[in-house]
Amino acid sequence: MNILYEWLKEYVEVPAALPRFIEEMTRAGVSVEGHGPAPGGGGTLLELEITANRPDLSSHYGVAREAAALYSKPLKPIEPAPPEAAEPASGAAQVDIAAPELCHRYVALVFRNLKVGPSPDWLSRRLEACGLQSINNVVDATNYVLLELGHPTHAFDLDTLAERRIIVRTAKPGERIITLDGVTRELKPHHLVIADARRAVALAGIMGGAETEISLRTRNVLLESAWFDPITTRRAAKELGLRTEASYRFERGMDVEAPLRAARRCAELFLELAGGELLAGAIDVYPRPWQPPVLLLRASEIERVLGIPLRGEVVEGILHALGFQGARSAGDVWQVVAPSWRRDVTSEIDLIEELARLYGYDKFPSRLPPARQPVARPPEAEAAAVLRERLEAQGYDEAINFTPVNPAAAEKFLAPGDELARLRNPLSEEVSVLRPSGLVSLVEALAWNINRGQRNLRFYEIGKVYAMRGGGFRERRVLTLAATGLRREKSVGEAEQPFDFLALKGAVEAALEPFALPPLRFDACDATFLHPGERAAVSAGGQTLGLLGQLSPALVAAFKLRQPAYVAELDLEAVYAAGLRPPRYQPLSRFPAVARDFSLLLGHGISFSAVRQVIEELELPELVSMTAVDQWFRGGALPPDRYSLLIRVVFQSPEQTLTEEQIRRLSDRLVEALEKKLGARLRTQ
Repeated sequence: MNILYEWLKEYVEVPAALPRFIEEMTRAGVSVEGHGPAPGGGGTLLELEITANRPDLSSHYGVAREAAALYSKPLKPIEPAPPEAAEPASGAAQVDIAAPELCHRYVALVFRNLKVGPSPDWLSRRLEACGLQSINNVVDATNYVLLELGHPTHAFDLDTLAERRIIVRTAKPGERIITLDGVTRELKPHHLVIADARRAVALAGIMGGAETEISLRTRNVLLESAWFDPITTRRAAKELGLRTEASYRFERGMDVEAPLRAARRCAELFLELAGGELLAGAIDVYPRPWQPPVLLLRASEIERVLGIPLRGEVVEGILHALGFQGARSAGDVWQVVAPSWRRDVTSEIDLIEELARLYGYDKFPSRLPPARQPVARPPEAEAAAVLRERLEAQGYDEAINFTPVNPAAAEKFLAPGDELARLRNPLSEEVSVLRPSGLVSLVEALAWNINRGQRNLRFYEIGKVYAMRGGGFRERRVLTLAATGLRREKSVGEAEQPFDFLALKGAVEAALEPFALPPLRFDACDATFLHPGERAAVSAGGQTLGLLGQLSPALVAAFKLRQPAYVAELDLEAVYAAGLRPPRYQPLSRFPAVARDFSLLLGHGISFSAVRQVIEELELPELVSMTAVDQWFRGGALPPDRYSLLIRVVFQSPEQTLTEEQIRRLSDRLVEALEKKLGARLRTQ
């Protein structure tokens, strides 16, 4: 929201220079994000970030009130008292509230013989400096009061209202209205409207209707100043795609005591700018008068929360400057009544927060609060630390992402049989489901970084994923990896090396190596979000741990990655359940190791992991290691249904130098087991 600095200073004296004023207001909780010249040379424009719980700051006077409290300066009062004619307004118009739960108050003033025309230069320049277009003197006056006091008002051409009657009701089924922007909008039964005796003439709290707008022919005006339900206003504005200065304020909750003052301030400007007369009295329908709550504030609680005691006169001075009323009831206890414009203050801790920000956070000493519960590490903390250490040693950076995600992106990683876990009250439709996989977040993180020129990336995340299955809610802890770009960049002595499937597989093996899991297996899988030629399921001891592989070309295009990406996701519940492998030490053998190569002919469906499992099941004490060295898939002298895999096995004894006969017997046992269980044959040429 934008505030004109020169306008602000008309209500309060600001003793500090502009840069210091910005710094001190931001430190006190009124965040000034930036400043610059206003359009048309109208002064200096301050850009404020107003949180949703502080609608009282959505005006020049509201910000001036904060500045007055901060600097202990008097605030110029705004107490409009426009002159009235003898004729009562109640005889010229009628107001009925048919939906009192959605409209707590409706104030109407009636004007006769106004002369609608252009606004004076001072008014149009001030509005345009704040980003509003000048229309005419009557409409501009309502916009001026909106920026000044923060409470929206609306002017109707009284002569266009059927029976000169205002009815605040919900829309009828199929009802339509042409709004001031010239668009015909179809209303829903839960939309709140302002109607006359025949039809809807305005969207309550959002925008007026074209049929009753102020024009050069207008002579008689009914001015509306009301309080509308924030949730109803926000829902209607969102559904109709119509966000206005009025809806911005009503959505956040207006001051229910402000409508009459805002209306009278408009009346002053109407009479000054357009002449005419104001009929006596206001039509003020107020079925649910506001009753301010009385809050207790204890000096002991102030000291407990803030860490230091505050003198009684300091407490009372700050509260009084902010508009709170109260007095000590007994000892160091205050009974405090919050002003009507501070509906966000509902408890003692809210009052203490007000004291802290006005007293100055920089004045509180650094002090740790007393711990009320013993500090205990989560049971999986050590295991998670080992995972982080392993992955970061391989160049992976930890990512921390939000769990609400876009449903369109989440659908792409949803497991068969699962449904998305949808939030009942999401912040927006774009983050309306909980992620079913950590890949949703990490792939989006890859895309975000690639779009900003970072092309060599490796991320990991330890987090939770959520899904619905069989009507029940499921929550799991997972480890997610994502990488793209180069594994090693080009240098003088080395060629560049792109990240590939084997690099990802190695990262998974290295991360899981410290855990007491059975030997890992990597088997074929059918995950649709992975590339058909580079994907695998990871398992250990017959239990599936997760998936890894290259992201499918379709998803690479959907996320606009523009380069291959490799991803993996592992179930941490199973990994943590296995626990960390206890360290085991053994002396190095003093005897030489012997390597033997075996060129095997295997069926196309047999993987190296199957070969390794068969060899490990022999439990040969002399077996030190085995690795796959090379492979040929087809062609030449190979049978059409077979491929050749060259494996290298290392034998070593801790007790003696192995003889050729011992090595031959070990090799024969190994080949015999492979022939029997996998149908493997040694390649002879």
